[in-house]
Amino acid sequence: MSKHLTVGRLLHQLQTADPDLPAYLAVNPDWPHSHYVGRIVIGHGPNGAAVYIAEDGQEDILPPDVRTELNWATE
Repeated sequence: MSKHLTVGRLLHQLQTADPDLPAYLAVNPDWPHSHYVGRIVIGHGPNGAAVYIAEDGQEDILPPDVRTELNWATE
């Protein structure tokens, strides 16, 4: 998958999930924690308009099955 995820592709991927599930960001494979999703804003990116999803604090360590699905090795 391209590193440049579009809003349309993100929506497509989320459509199969239960809309009542909580959403988190998984940010760093070397420090695998879940982070709360913060504000979403439209701003100017390096190539024009872009959508930014803010991180709003850390919750907990990612579960092993999530790290495995993301191919983030656990040692």
